[in-house]
Amino acid sequence: MTTHRSRILALSLGALLSLPLPAQEGENTAQTEQATSTGKILGTRQSVHPDWFKDSFLDIDEDIDEATQHGKHVILLLEMNGCPYCARMVEENFAQASYRDFIQEKFDVIVLNVQGDREVALDAETSLPEKEVARQLGVRYTPTVIFLNAGGEPVARVDGYRNATDFKRVLDYVATRAYAKQTLAEFIAAESTSDYGFRPHPRLQSITDLSTVKDQPLAVLFEDAQCAAACNALHDGHLAAPEVDAALAPFVLVRLDAQADTPITTPDGRQTTARAFAEELDIDYRPTLVLYDRGREITRIANELYRYHFIGILEYVGQRHYQTYPDSPFDYINAKTAERLAAGQDVHIADD
Repeated sequence: MTTHRSRILALSLGALLSLPLPAQEGENTAQTEQATSTGKILGTRQSVHPDWFKDSFLDIDEDIDEATQHGKHVILLLEMNGCPYCARMVEENFAQASYRDFIQEKFDVIVLNVQGDREVALDAETSLPEKEVARQLGVRYTPTVIFLNAGGEPVARVDGYRNATDFKRVLDYVATRAYAKQTLAEFIAAESTSDYGFRPHPRLQSITDLSTVKDQPLAVLFEDAQCAAACNALHDGHLAAPEVDAALAPFVLVRLDAQADTPITTPDGRQTTARAFAEELDIDYRPTLVLYDRGREITRIANELYRYHFIGILEYVGQRHYQTYPDSPFDYINAKTAERLAAGQDVHIADD
C-alpha cells in the first residue's frame, strides 16, 4: 500500500493557513435549539446518493490505488446531515447531471460525514473518525469536494455549492490533469466562452486605492468576463433584494476584474494589479466577495449561498459581529437563528 495520508493532510492544512475561509455551513447548534423552542427551521434536506457512489471501506490509500489502476481520480465529498446545499449538489451535479456518466468513468466518489464517527484509515498506522478527518482537512463549508490524484495530493477543491456548469469545469480540470500545468482559475479562463458585461449596482464605488477605506467595512467583489451565469445570478438575485441592500449599507462596495491589469492598492497598502491581487488571494471562482474591516480580511463568500446565510455573513462583518464570534460567521448565524426560534419565529435556511 502506498502511503498518501501525509500528503492529503499537509497540503489541505497548508491551504487553510494561507487562505482564511468562512466556517462550515452548519445548523447543528440551531437544530438543537429547534427541539426546545416554538420556532422551526425550514429548508433542511437529506442527500440521496446515487447507487454508483463508491461503497468504500474508508481505507483512503486503498481507494486511491484502486482508482489509479482504473485511470480515475478520487473525489472526497464531505457533507452533513440536513444540509440543503449538500442535497442540492448531489442531486444536480451528480445524480441528475447530464455528465453523470463522465463522472462514473473518470472518478470514484466517496462520501464522508463531517459530523460522523466512522473510522477512516488514512494510512497503515492511522485512522480517525470522519469528523476529525474533516477538521484536519479544514472543512468549513458543506459540501466540500476534494479531488485527489494518484499520489494522494489534493489537486482541486470546491468549498460549498457550485452550479452544474461551474462544477463541470472543475471536473474537466482534474480529469484532463490540467492541474499539472496551470491553476484552476487559468484553466477556467482559457476554456470559457461566455462574455459577461459587468453589471452596474448603485452601491458600487470606483476606488482603486483600497487602503483609503479605513472607518467602514470593505466588500471587494471579484468578477471577470467569464462569469456570465454566476455573476448574472448574483446581480439578479441577492444584489437586487432590498434585505441584502440593507445588509450591504455599512460597506464600501468595490468591484475588481480578476483578469485585468488595473493598478490598485490593496487594503494593507501594497501596490499591485487586480489580476495579481486575485491570484494572491487564490480566488478561482467568480463572483467572490471578500469582506474586510480595518485593513484585514475577515471572511469571504466564494460559493453560492441561500439568502439567509448570504445576509448573515454580510451582517457578521458589516455589523462587526466577528468581534463577538471570532472563530466563524456561522457561530453568529447560529446564535441569530437560536434567538429567532426562541421568539417563536420560523427560520427559512433555503430559498426553495
